[in-house]
Order: sequence, then structure tokens, then C-alpha cells
Amino acid sequence: MSRDGDIRRWKGKSEATGGGKRRKLTRRVKTSRGRKISSVRWLQRQINDVYVQRAKAEGYRGRAAYKLIELDERFSLIRRGSLVVDLGAAPGGWSQVAVARGAGRVVGIDLLEIDPLKGAEFLQMDFTDDAAPMAVRALLQGPPDLVMSDMAANTTGHPATDHLRIVALVEMAAEFAIETLAPGGKFVAKVFQGGSESRLLKTLKANFGSVRHFKPDASRAMSAETYVIARELRKRT
Repeated sequence: MSRDGDIRRWKGKSEATGGGKRRKLTRRVKTSRGRKISSVRWLQRQINDVYVQRAKAEGYRGRAAYKLIELDERFSLIRRGSLVVDLGAAPGGWSQVAVARGAGRVVGIDLLEIDPLKGAEFLQMDFTDDAAPMAVRALLQGPPDLVMSDMAANTTGHPATDHLRIVALVEMAAEFAIETLAPGGKFVAKVFQGGSESRLLKTLKANFGSVRHFKPDASRAMSAETYVIARELRKRT
């Protein structure tokens, strides 16, 4: 089963050529009876999403797997034999990628129950719990080399409030990473552009040698999501 492949090459499979022009092959929801308009739009987007189709074909647990693949190819996040923590891991797609790309041990943590995955262990608990760092290190048998997070806070529908909640969640993930990572370790997390990340960036720059932003091709074009990549955790004095 192909794991990496050429993501860009797959994009061409969503189009067909006719009369010299390229047109999208769009499939429609068979019935919208009883569904909200927002639900119909979501279903429409899912059935025509090339990354959703590819995830099903290649056995990944979701389209988000391709975001991590792109991030890893660009920033070399997952080293063979490395210890990896996946915060907010459900449904397990990022853990699945970490295992496939050679991580030595992978521990995912989430409030939700996650289906078993060979090569990974899952904790059903809140990563902000005081006992979480010790529980994760015990399963990894040491401090992690990478802490990764594809979490997003539940939304309220109020943009300003939602953005603050999202940033607060990432800040807590960053605190977890700084507390648990081995010296030289890495942290990658989903953030949303909105202008309230200055405290987060200040914290990351104070603790890591390199801090970058990157939006993978697998992120939907209309989404404000991007990823922050912090590398080279400084030794604590």
C-alpha cells in the first residue's frame, strides 16, 4: 500500500479533459431530504474531496493524514525510531502516519476512545490532566522527540470567541510539549490565522531555536488553518 506518493499527482485525478478544456468531475449528494443545508454542503464537499478519496483507497483514517505527510516531508519531523506524542489523536490518522513513517513508539491521547492501531498506544484522558505527562512518558519509556497536535476547539459560531478558544487550546498543547519533550525536540500544531497568536509565538520562540508556519496543500483552500512548526527545544537550565 502506497503511503507517501506524489500528492500533487493525485489532484489531476479529480479532473477530466474534454474538448481541450479541463472540467471537474463533481458528484452530488443523492438526496438532501431531511438534511440541513450545511450538512448537504459538507457531504457534497466530502464526496468530491480527492484527499478523502485517497485516504479511503490507501487505508488512512482520514484526509488529515496527508497534512502530516506534507509537514514531515518539508520539515523532517518524524525520525526513524523516534518517540512521538499525538495530542487529540482521534480518530488516529496522525498516529497512523507516524507509525508508517518509522517512529519507534507512538502514544496518542484523547478524551474520545480510539480504535486500536498496531504500533501505537492510546490513552483516553485529558492531556491537560496533571497526570498526563507522566502517563505518556511511561508508555514511551522516555521523553518524546515530537509532540504533534491536529486539534481544534469545538466552535460556538461566534468567530472572535472561537478563535480565542482555538488559540488557548494550542497554548496548552505548547505547554505540554515544552514540559515533556527531550532537548532538541519538535512541536507541530494546527492554528488558525486571526491575530491573537502573539503570546503563543512569544512562548515558542523563547523555548525553541526555530519557529515556522506552513499551510499544507492538503488543507482546504477556504480554511484559515495553518500549522506552526517549532524545532530544537532548548535545554532547560
